[in-house]
Amino acid sequence: MGNTRQRSMGQRAGTRDLFSRGFRQKGVIGLSTYMRIFKVGERVDIVANPAQHKGMPFRFYHGRTGVVWNITKRAVGVEVNKLHRQRQIKKRIHVRLEHVRKSNCDAQHLRRCAENDAKKKALKEAGEPIDLKALKRQPEGPRPLMVVKPKKGIETLTPLPYVFRAKNNTENRGDVKYNPKKDIPVMPGPVTTLS
Repeated sequence: MGNTRQRSMGQRAGTRDLFSRGFRQKGVIGLSTYMRIFKVGERVDIVANPAQHKGMPFRFYHGRTGVVWNITKRAVGVEVNKLHRQRQIKKRIHVRLEHVRKSNCDAQHLRRCAENDAKKKALKEAGEPIDLKALKRQPEGPRPLMVVKPKKGIETLTPLPYVFRAKNNTENRGDVKYNPKKDIPVMPGPVTTLS
């Protein structure tokens, strides 16, 4: 009869929440999904859309970022790095258009490249030498020096010294002499004020 207690591990095992759409996101896929243009060498994010079962990637590739290496009629070939033990394997998979979106992982890098090119062009037209160090990102230094001035004077507080006091039932004890009228000695502490 076989092992009746075996947990099934199919292609979509453990994807109850992974391959489910969010609140008010279910339904027919919008037409703008099919109007996107992908180019070879572009970075894309693989996000499975459960509304389209065809061309769905395996659950490992959900949420991964890869590079487009092939474009077909209804799908996109994506190259993804897969970490296996001590090596990285470049996996090439074909994913349908519904499960791919453009990635913003290199948007900041491309923006910086465009800014640097504009700076180089301006310096070249002005006839000035190009300083490559000025084009590189510089680490943010420490915050500037500032002096905090209080509105009132500064008062330094010091703790009172610990003084052992016996309870009031000291009549039966002759070794403890307790004087309730005696005040606690105040420890002289540094009290400074700013004018």
